[in-house]
Amino acid sequence: QVQLVESGGGLVQAGGSLRLSCAASGRTFSSYIMGWFRQAPGKEREFVAAIIWSGGTTYYADSVKGRFTISRDNAKNTVYLQMNSLKPEDTAVYYCAAKVRGLGYISQTLYDYWGQGTQVTVSS
Repeated sequence: QVQLVESGGGLVQAGGSLRLSCAASGRTFSSYIMGWFRQAPGKEREFVAAIIWSGGTTYYADSVKGRFTISRDNAKNTVYLQMNSLKPEDTAVYYCAAKVRGLGYISQTLYDYWGQGTQVTVSS
């Protein structure tokens, strides 16, 4: 059984930084795509970033490009989301997700496993 456990959320002032972690267990993730999504109150869950585990290719939503960086540590089976220059509009619950196979990475319906989420709050 695949388990994804997020950590690293919290309260930060605008302009600050946070690093989220997603510890993955239960399978070999070398063929996976790992994604980060977020959901703000009253809004739908949206794509933030994704990484192809084996090659390290990354993808970003336009709203976070240049500010957020997704990476992975193979030895620790962990995916990170470094968030810099945070804005109040980045406030949301952030979710880690794993996609086993197939093309595409933006739609949440493509992902097979999800973490429980971690709250990020950016104050103005």
